[in-house]
Amino acid sequence: MNEPMFCDPVSGVCEIPGTAVKDAPVVSALPVSEKPLQLVYFTDPICSTCWGIEPQWRKLKLEYGHVLDIHYHMGGLLPSWEVYSSGGISGPKDVAHHWDEVSLHYQMPIDGNVWLEDPLPSSYPPSIWFKAAQQQDPHKAVIFLRKMREGLFMGKQNICKPEPVLRAAAYAGLDILQLEKDFNTAAPGLFEADLAMGKQWGVRGFPSIFFIDKDSRSEFVYGAKPYTVFTTALKKLLPDAVARTYARDLALFSYFPTLTTKEFAVLNECAFEEAERQLLAYEAEGRLQVKRIASGALWSVV
Repeated sequence: MNEPMFCDPVSGVCEIPGTAVKDAPVVSALPVSEKPLQLVYFTDPICSTCWGIEPQWRKLKLEYGHVLDIHYHMGGLLPSWEVYSSGGISGPKDVAHHWDEVSLHYQMPIDGNVWLEDPLPSSYPPSIWFKAAQQQDPHKAVIFLRKMREGLFMGKQNICKPEPVLRAAAYAGLDILQLEKDFNTAAPGLFEADLAMGKQWGVRGFPSIFFIDKDSRSEFVYGAKPYTVFTTALKKLLPDAVARTYARDLALFSYFPTLTTKEFAVLNECAFEEAERQLLAYEAEGRLQVKRIASGALWSVV
């Protein structure tokens, strides 16, 4: 039986059990892009480390989205709990405490009680829902994925069930009837193609992020890393890349409708405590509203 690694906040990786380490990822051809770099992101809807890097990820998109053609692929972190029948993570209840540790490490709000109250049997259904959304509208699919994650990590929502998924889809502006049709027809095959691609590329955990230039040279960032690791990888392939400036403070909500305190801190380039002070002041002025859980907060404009 495979020995589970699951998500380790120290290494910054959510690892697939039983996968062998390869010396170098195998990068196959990608569609032609007008942008100088392509970024391939292997992730999973329930990957807590991927939630942990949302601050860096959002900053990367703001500063370098103009040079990056971003592709999202699902990874299949949890096929079923039968895979996790031994080791440190042997069932849903073990994840609850684990997520508490992850939340503290990344300063991102997570309520692990979903694994005690309404545990997910697999990460495959939300992955297939994402592929259905991606088939319909790639941009809306990213909004949809974020909303599913907010529901899971902060709302204790079992995103294997249709109700929270369809609420997230409606929020993202997706056509619900088309989404359900694609979920039952094309999306399972698209998800299987993602899994096959991940194996071909040597992906063994998440987040796995590949920067690729037009000459098929690549840089690989594995796991949760400081922001400078991402920009260093990018500039190895595109040394002349210049970060775009973006609006700060309350104007950050014009880019992203919701921000955690940590995200606001990273995007505003200030300490977590200073970010919290600013956000509380905006709330007191009636300019922001907040959803609080024990481990943190999610802010949005009133």
